[in-house]
Amino acid sequence: MSTMPVHEFILGGQKSGKSRRAEAAAGRWLAAAPDRRAVLLATAQAWDGEMARRIERHRQERAERVPGLETVEEPLRLPELLGALSQPDTLLVVDCLTLWLTNLLMPPELDPQRAPLPDWRTQSLLLVAALERAPGPVVLVGNEIGLGVIPLGEETRAFVDALGQLNQHVAAACGRVTLMVAGLPLTVKETA
Repeated sequence: MSTMPVHEFILGGQKSGKSRRAEAAAGRWLAAAPDRRAVLLATAQAWDGEMARRIERHRQERAERVPGLETVEEPLRLPELLGALSQPDTLLVVDCLTLWLTNLLMPPELDPQRAPLPDWRTQSLLLVAALERAPGPVVLVGNEIGLGVIPLGEETRAFVDALGQLNQHVAAACGRVTLMVAGLPLTVKETA
């Protein structure tokens, strides 16, 4: 029997049930033993009023659904935090990889005094390496956006391509990949 944790990558469209599935996994993890910990690494940033309200609503709803789930808000440093926070008794939930990639590739206008953003390809490789070394279970949430028509703009096409590459790398590093459709989980990959 393997002692390595099974990481799960949950993909789907917007409002498909991805986050709820990840939260349910955290709730089950916490309920299984009193000495366990679960931490959500939240990547969303409130760049406008609607997003700020959405983030606050998600915080409140999450606190009701999974009271013991701690939250760390981190839009960029996922590889570093996976390495720092992963422990055998701690389940990490990353929600979501799509917003993390957006923060790296399509940030709002940056302050000229701010350091340049790290290269997304390098960060992607570092993320997968941290995931492969993580001693505790990790549940990652991401969007599957490449199923529709090809986007019109060059920047949007580049983003869709980058997200597809990121999703492939993360899926390869996870023992379980689940596609959410209309709130229903479809098993894409399950390793024993």
